Amino acid sequence: MIYEVRFTIAPAMLLRLSFGARESQRRRRVDFQIWFFAFTMIYLLITAITFFAMEFVAWFTHKYVMHGFLWSWHRDHHIKEPGILEKNDRFFLVFAVPSATLFIIGATTDYVMPWYIGLGILLYGIAYFLVHEIFIHQRIKFFRNSKYRYFKAIRRAHKIHHKHITKEDGECFGMLVVPFKYWRETKGK
Repeated sequence: MIYEVRFTIAPAMLLRLSFGARESQRRRRVDFQIWFFAFTMIYLLITAITFFAMEFVAWFTHKYVMHGFLWSWHRDHHIKEPGILEKNDRFFLVFAVPSATLFIIGATTDYVMPWYIGLGILLYGIAYFLVHEIFIHQRIKFFRNSKYRYFKAIRRAHKIHHKHITKEDGECFGMLVVPFKYWRETKGK
């Protein structure tokens, strides 16, 4: 025995179904917007945390690697040698490799967080280049003077760092975080 089921849909029910479909689409769109916003904020936070963590990584690397076992690469940064490039410029590649690797991992796998960590490293590298190479060392004659205390304090701390031409007795190994004494020194200037 075969049962035949017939549905009769009244016009009022059709109206409710169409509103229900629109409501469902609207809810899905809002849900997507909330999730998109949440994930965007999470990934921006990861990028920012990585950027600020790179200051510690740069400090540690500068103090214990550049002024340690890779002093042969870093020496020409303290004792000027002729030429446009320095051996010290190799460290840009040293920091670019993890960033590029994380970009590749994040772009080729379902796990995208490495991409944003790589972005944080890249953004720190750009900030480092602008502050250290252009503003402080004037390798490209741009941003010569600044009236802002922060930039004066950075320049002063770096000058103190370069006062030592050997790998021992160094100080001020960071780049973007400046000790408070240099802030105080630049207060009246």
